[in-house]
Amino acid sequence: MAVELKRATVYIEPELHKAVRLKSAHTNRTISDIVNESLRVALAEDEEDLRAFKERADEPNISYEEFLAKLKADGKI
Repeated sequence: MAVELKRATVYIEPELHKAVRLKSAHTNRTISDIVNESLRVALAEDEEDLRAFKERADEPNISYEEFLAKLKADGKI
């Protein structure tokens, strides 16, 4: 079954465009394939982060100042 593709206009910085063109030529892959893979990786990382935030939502919060004071009290700094 063929995947329906959507066309989008994306403006890429010249240096990034050159890099992706070179990668495309070097790997015999299309720029679209490389961009799609990069988007999948970025979105998967976001999903992992959101899951981790949800899992840790009930953990107590501690301020930076409190944490430093605890490290000092424990002789770590």
